[in-house]
Amino acid sequence: MSRLLAGLLCLGLVLSAMVGARADTPGAPEAGELNIYSARHYDTDLALYDRFTEETGIRINLIEGDSDELIARIEREGTHSPADLLITVDAGRLWRAEEKGLFQTVESGILETRIPEHLRHPDGLWFGLSKRARIIIYNKAQSHPEKLDTYADLADPANRGAVCMRSSSNIYNLSLLAALIEHQGTEEAENWAKGVVANFARPPQGNDTANIRAVAAGECRISLVNTYYVGRLLGSDNPEDRAVAEAIGLVFPDQQGRGTHVNIGGAGVLINAPNRANAVRFIEFLTGDWAQRAFSEQNHEYAAVPGIEIDTPLNAFGPFREDTLNAAALGRNQPEAVRIFDRAGWK
Repeated sequence: MSRLLAGLLCLGLVLSAMVGARADTPGAPEAGELNIYSARHYDTDLALYDRFTEETGIRINLIEGDSDELIARIEREGTHSPADLLITVDAGRLWRAEEKGLFQTVESGILETRIPEHLRHPDGLWFGLSKRARIIIYNKAQSHPEKLDTYADLADPANRGAVCMRSSSNIYNLSLLAALIEHQGTEEAENWAKGVVANFARPPQGNDTANIRAVAAGECRISLVNTYYVGRLLGSDNPEDRAVAEAIGLVFPDQQGRGTHVNIGGAGVLINAPNRANAVRFIEFLTGDWAQRAFSEQNHEYAAVPGIEIDTPLNAFGPFREDTLNAAALGRNQPEAVRIFDRAGWK
């Protein structure tokens, strides 16, 4: 019996060593789950979740919703929240969650190496994973306006009655104005907003796609939109959509100065995350070459990681110089941006 017992003990030790070695092997599948609250409503993101599960064995439980609704839900759930990760679009929305104390600091050599400094929170509370540039578009049939190379030109009297815009409550416009506040100060930013309002062809309305269509149809001559909306139309299977995109010209503003304003889709690990390690691992996965190409090729966003080669309609836009203002400023200056838009009469 003593020999049998000794043999069994030895076998147990060997098996334990084998299991431990496999668990410690980099890239080996591991059990567990990840609870994601996402305000990105793109079918293409589902492929990212599936790929991550295939590579790691970590099951993803997904809750989708409006960004503000998800933030409110996480607040209500408090310490009992099952949410590990909040994914949303625009640094301004990430800031709203940050202000409520919903994120925890993450230190990751992978993320610090892969994600440029201006696209991540200085304290590691959130990380940008994809980019969109906010560009000026114009009606090509009416030719390129003489005064249309900078954001400042949108407020030039030469463009009186030519500009279509979204509402001032739109997060993209709030973030752009927040960037102008950081660069130029409150007074100059307010003068700009008042100048743009004076140039409106109609009251603010519609989303970016609606304003692209308005410019293409000649309802107004100029607008301000995110690049991925133009990319979607160019990549559409509908010839009418492609015709709309081909009817407009693009201007990447401030190429001789600080560069074109960019915003991000990003993610942060939540303060009460029950699966923190899996959440960090997923963000790191999203900075890999395959995931970065998926953001660009499937949803017409720019990769956040430099040097990723992509095959997308965005390539037709050519390279551009981007503003390297840290995206945290887009949230920090958001309250002042709201006040400026109100004073300027930008509805």
